[in-house]
Amino acid sequence: MKANIFQIFRQTFFLFGAILLITFVSCEKEADPAPEPVASFQYDISEDNYLEVSFTSFSQNAVSHNWNFGDGATSTEENPTHTYEEAGSYEVRLAAENSDGVVSTFSETIEITDPDEALKLLTGETSKTWKLYREGTSMGVGENMDNLRGWWALENDGTRPCMYFHEFTFHLDGSYVFDDKGSFWGEGGVFREDLVGECLEAVPANMVGADGEDLSAWLGGTHAFEYNSSTGMVTLTGEGAWIGLPKVATDGEVTVPQNSVTFEISIEEHSGYDEMHVLFVFPDGVVWDFSYVSYSDSSLEPDVVEEQESIEDLESITPDELGHTFESETSFDLLGSFDGASVITTGVDDPDDATATKVGRFDRTDAQYQEAQLRGYPEPKNIQFDNFSTVSVDVYLPGANTYDPLTRKVIIGFGDVHTTSEWWNRLIQYESDELELDEWVTVTFNLDTPSFSSAEGETVFDRDDLDMIFIQIGGGNHTSEGTFYIRNFRFE
Repeated sequence: MKANIFQIFRQTFFLFGAILLITFVSCEKEADPAPEPVASFQYDISEDNYLEVSFTSFSQNAVSHNWNFGDGATSTEENPTHTYEEAGSYEVRLAAENSDGVVSTFSETIEITDPDEALKLLTGETSKTWKLYREGTSMGVGENMDNLRGWWALENDGTRPCMYFHEFTFHLDGSYVFDDKGSFWGEGGVFREDLVGECLEAVPANMVGADGEDLSAWLGGTHAFEYNSSTGMVTLTGEGAWIGLPKVATDGEVTVPQNSVTFEISIEEHSGYDEMHVLFVFPDGVVWDFSYVSYSDSSLEPDVVEEQESIEDLESITPDELGHTFESETSFDLLGSFDGASVITTGVDDPDDATATKVGRFDRTDAQYQEAQLRGYPEPKNIQFDNFSTVSVDVYLPGANTYDPLTRKVIIGFGDVHTTSEWWNRLIQYESDELELDEWVTVTFNLDTPSFSSAEGETVFDRDDLDMIFIQIGGGNHTSEGTFYIRNFRFE
């Protein structure tokens, strides 16, 4: 009997042990896998030794690291420091592994540059003079790095000839000299109205801001600069130091001289000349970029085009009827061609009453400068406004828009786009007060009393070259989008 009891106990013990073993093995098999690794790193080049680079892993879920520095050297440290033998371009690769042996890789090409050689590429052995590139476009602005100069660009076509004579000289001793060569461009929105849109004599009397500010610090002078070759960043210091355009500063556009400005450069070597690209990247992503050249072979330098090519003027008309209802694509009198960064779509439902007559939808895009342009159809014409005294439009501003920085104002303006791409340098416009939201409002302007004229006191009756009329809703110089509605744009 005792033997049977013992036998039963022994069998039970072994059965219990087997169950424990099976349970343990089962738990082993069902354990959650380790989180996926994500390899990432950043690096910092020593200020004292440009060949020495410190790498910091920002990898996630990694228990081991394997580095390949692109020159044959490797490391298993988490955050290694590596010294290269010589300057050059190196592809650095990091393999980060988790506890399950899963590997993630990340690579980046780094440039190791001798700061003395890089500095002399900018300054020459003692000094080096740079001028705006005279072939193709030399400068421009775009919404981001993928759309450089997409909004506006300048070329050597006689539009702003004085800017192509300016000289910017970097000296090896750290000094920076701007030579205005006796003339200066009157930038719109910065200079006093009567100084805008022309090459001015470079004297203090002409360096006056829109509100009377003293802009003379932007004239020729000597300043200082610092250049970090590992990052490509240059800082100019000294009141009024600038490159590109005076108004383009470190983080945005300005209207008065600054004490310093920082930007990024890259230099390409060519046969007979070097080309320098200057980039200003603003916090909102907007990019101004400029192309400068320094010639070792002066015979390669094109001449400056000092006068714009003559353009045959448009036919002039003095209409009795002018406008657009936006009810349909054909519900207009002469003004049937649309352009500009803002988009007008005709024949949409009235936001206040879907059963009412169709209206136009006015969509602001994310471009920096906004307006919808209307021109003559089927061919553009210079329009004389002698038969009219007012211009008006019905506007509906939905409350669903975000009105900061969007404004609740409407502007109607006039310009000449046929003879110049920079029509805004001589425009006439009318601006409303703040309008009510979520209701139709009729805005009417007297043509003989504009809110602003580039040429002081000028009205539409003084011009014989106006071939474009624009409508602006929500403000101009910002990238905020918005949807509005318009109808019954008419001259009477």
